[in-house]
Amino acid sequence: MIDPSAPVLAVTGLGRERRIAGGAGVEAVGAGGDPARLRLLLDARTLPGCRAVVSFGIAGGLDPTLKPGDVVVGTGIATADGRRPADLDAAAAMVGLLAGLSNRVISADLAGVDAAVLAVADKAELRERTGAAAVDMESHVAAAFAGRHGLPFAALRVICDPADRALPAFAANALTPDGEPDIRGVLSALVFGRARIGDLMRLGRDSNAAFAVLARCRQSLGAGLGFPPPPAPQA
Repeated sequence: MIDPSAPVLAVTGLGRERRIAGGAGVEAVGAGGDPARLRLLLDARTLPGCRAVVSFGIAGGLDPTLKPGDVVVGTGIATADGRRPADLDAAAAMVGLLAGLSNRVISADLAGVDAAVLAVADKAELRERTGAAAVDMESHVAAAFAGRHGLPFAALRVICDPADRALPAFAANALTPDGEPDIRGVLSALVFGRARIGDLMRLGRDSNAAFAVLARCRQSLGAGLGFPPPPAPQA
């Protein structure tokens, strides 16, 4: 039985995502963009301790029409092992709560992957194979956790890097275990030519725009990230 007093669990990758997600009715967790570490973190919860699960953060674009700052509310999560549906009532409720945003909001599948998708060609191949609008490294782990515990699952992701833009290779390893930027790693990439200052500036601009939209989404969704508490059992 789902405890109506339990929080909604927001599953994130980056520290900044986790800080935005946390708040009234929400417990936010993350594992620094490492799906294996995230699985261990969630598996350690012998009891789920939540009433719903939401994958919450930024994502890479796969749909070529999506721009940085566009919002994708997940209808399902496509993985190498198949597709896990999201709770469509929760997704519809999210879309309704986000109606006041000036940014584009769409409902579509997300792709969940264990390794960062950096190249434009790889994004296009993933789009062709899954039909997903965006890709991230937490949604599939969060959906599997929700499924194991019989909990409703939803996902909200804001586009950072669009489909036609490659990410620099160092971005795959540019985080600390807490999901914070690895400043030493970034400086090393610059010094040894694995990154260019122009790429960093563009990525910083796009990520700041995506995080600003994510914060507005959080405000619009309110307590429980849009999940109303289930009715209390009758005495």
